[in-house]
Amino acid sequence: MITLTTQPRLEAPTATVRASYLTGEQADCLASGFDTGWLGPASEDFDGYVASCQGVQRRWDVPFSTYWYIAGEHYLGTLVIRHELTPALLGDGGHIGYHVSPAWRRQGHATRMLAAGLAEARRLGFAEVLLTCDPANEASRKVIVANGGQLNETLGAELRYWIDLDPARH
Repeated sequence: MITLTTQPRLEAPTATVRASYLTGEQADCLASGFDTGWLGPASEDFDGYVASCQGVQRRWDVPFSTYWYIAGEHYLGTLVIRHELTPALLGDGGHIGYHVSPAWRRQGHATRMLAAGLAEARRLGFAEVLLTCDPANEASRKVIVANGGQLNETLGAELRYWIDLDPARH
C-alpha cells in the first residue's frame, strides 16, 4: 500500500497525474468490465485529453463538470457533477457520479471525495443533489448515507438518495 504524503483533494483534471491516472483508469475499466480502447488515444495526447475534461462539458444531454481526486502525483478517482437532470438521470445517474481506482478502495477515499464534491455542488448553487446506486453496491450506499443521503425510493433498478445542501434547512 502506498502512503500518501499530501491530503487528497478534488481538482480540475491535471496532467501532473498522468501515469497514475492511466494506470488507475485501466484498472477500473478492467475491474468493471468496461472498454479500455479510449486509454490509447488519451495516453498519446494526455495534455489534450486533460484539456477536453476541464471546464463545463456536455454529456447525457446536460452540462457537467469533472473533478479528479488527487494527492500529489497520485490519482485516486473521479467525481462528476451534472448541473441538471433529465428524466433518464432522475432514474439512473443523478447529479453526482464517482468512482475510486481499485488500488485506493476501502480506505475511506470515496466518502471524503463525495464530501468534497458536495461542497463543490453547494458552491455551484445546488440546494440538494440526487445520487443513485445499484442496491447491490453496499459500499456506495454506505458512502452516500455517510454524507447525509436520505433514501427516497427505488426506481427501476436504482436506489435514489437525496442530500440536502441548504444549511438554512439544518
